[in-house]
Amino acid sequence: MALELRQQLKLTQQLIMTPQLQMSIKLLQLSRLELVEAIRQELEENPALEEVQDFADEESRADQSEAAPDDTPAIQEVEIEEKIKEAVDWDNYIDEYNSTGRISFEAEKKNIVNFESFVARKESLNEHLFWQLLMTVSTKEEEKIGSLIIGNLNNDGYLDISIEELINTSRSSSDKVNQVLSLIKTFDPIGVGSSDLKECLLIQAKHFKLNNTIVTDIIENHINHLENKNYKAIATALRVNIQEVISAVSIIKEFEPKPGRTFSVEEPQYINPDIFVYKLDDDFLILLNDDGVPRLHVSSFYKQFISRGGKLSDKAKEYLRDKIRSASWLIKSIQQRQKTIYRVMESILKFQREFFEKGIAYLKPMVLRNIAEDIDMHESTISRVTTNKYAYTPQGLFELKYFFNSSINRINGDAIASTCVQEKIRQIILNEDASKPYSDDKITKLLKESNINIARRTVTKYREMMQLLSSNKRKQF
Repeated sequence: MALELRQQLKLTQQLIMTPQLQMSIKLLQLSRLELVEAIRQELEENPALEEVQDFADEESRADQSEAAPDDTPAIQEVEIEEKIKEAVDWDNYIDEYNSTGRISFEAEKKNIVNFESFVARKESLNEHLFWQLLMTVSTKEEEKIGSLIIGNLNNDGYLDISIEELINTSRSSSDKVNQVLSLIKTFDPIGVGSSDLKECLLIQAKHFKLNNTIVTDIIENHINHLENKNYKAIATALRVNIQEVISAVSIIKEFEPKPGRTFSVEEPQYINPDIFVYKLDDDFLILLNDDGVPRLHVSSFYKQFISRGGKLSDKAKEYLRDKIRSASWLIKSIQQRQKTIYRVMESILKFQREFFEKGIAYLKPMVLRNIAEDIDMHESTISRVTTNKYAYTPQGLFELKYFFNSSINRINGDAIASTCVQEKIRQIILNEDASKPYSDDKITKLLKESNINIARRTVTKYREMMQLLSSNKRKQF
C-alpha cells in the first residue's frame, strides 16, 4: 500500500470563541456588584471608554442654547464683594496672635457641621479586652502576656492556642501566664478566654454564684445529655426530680455560649436586586435595576482623531483601534446581558405566574430546560443568567435559582415542587405541639394525608436543609 499526498476541500462548522463572545459570557455570569466593579476597572484601563455624566442636564442645556436667539444680551459678570464680618473680635485676635501660648481664637462658626461626630465605629472584642487589661495590670510583663492572650482569641471569644504555646511565646513562667489568663477570664463579656464550651459555661455559673449546684453538675458531667435534651437520664444520674433538672436547664439556656458574639465587627451584607417585579392591576411589570451601573459611550474624541488620520505612529493607531473596539464590545455585551436577563425573567413569570400571585405554596416544578426551550437559548446560558441574580417580587426577595426545583409525585394528581414540600414541612413543625414534636416518620404520614408521596429520608434531608432540629432536640418540657 503506497502513501501519497492529496489536496481536497472540506467544509465544516465549528464554534469559535471570539473576544466579544468571551466578554459576553463573562459579563453574563457576574452579579450586579461584580458588574459595576468590572466596568469601573475598564474605565480606568481603557481611555476610549467614557462614562456619561448628567446626560439629561447636558441635553436640556444644549436645547436651551440652540433655542436662544442671537440677540440674547450678554450675561454680566458676577462680582464678589468681600466684607469683613463685624462679629470678629479683632482686639482679642491681635492679643492671642501676639501671645506665646496656644491660639484659641475662633471666628463665628454658623452652619458648620462636624461630620466626624456622626461616624460610628463598633468597638471590637480585642479593643474592649485590651482596655480592661490596661486598667488592671501593673507591670509590662503582664501587659505583654495579656496582649498575647487577647490576640489569640477567636471571634467567639475562645482561646485558640494551648497554655504551653503561651508560655513558650511569652517566655514567662507558667504561674505568671496562668495568673494573667485567670484575670482575663473575669473580664467582660463573662466567659471570654475559655478553652471550650464547658469551661465557658462554668465561668458564667461561677459569676452568678451557682457553684456546687445542680447547674454546675449538669455542665461538668452531663453536657452530652444536655445537648440531646435527655433530661430523664440526667435526673436518674443525679437522683433528683426531673422538674429540678428542667429548672436548671432553663438557667443554663440564659448563658452565652459565644461570649465574643456581641462584639462582632462584621457588617451586614445587603442584597440589591437585579430585577423588580411589580403587580399592576391584573398584570406584572418587570424593571431592570440600573441604579449605580455607569452609563457608557465610546469617546468621540478618539473616534474623530482616528477617522481624520491624526499624526500618530502605526503602533499608536492600532492601540487606539483596539481600545475603541474593546469599548464597543463592552457596551454591546452589557446591553445583551440586560436583554437576556429580562427575557429569562419574563419566561419565569410566565411559568410561575401563580407563585407571583398567591405565594410559595403555588410554586411549580421547573428546570433550566423549560426556560431554555421557551426563549430559544442554551441551558448553560440560563444557568449563568440565574447565578447570583436576585429578583424583588410581590412575595419577597428571591434568587433566580429559587424558581428552579425538582418535582415530587403526588398520590393523585400532578407533581408538586420540592420547595413547596419544604414549606409544608416547615409549617408542620411550626404548628406542632412543642411538648410532643413530630418525628420524621410522622411528618411523612402527614404529608401522605395531604396527597404528597415522599420517603422519610427525604423528609430528613429537607429538614436538615432548612436547619431544623430533630424531634428529640425540638422537644420542650
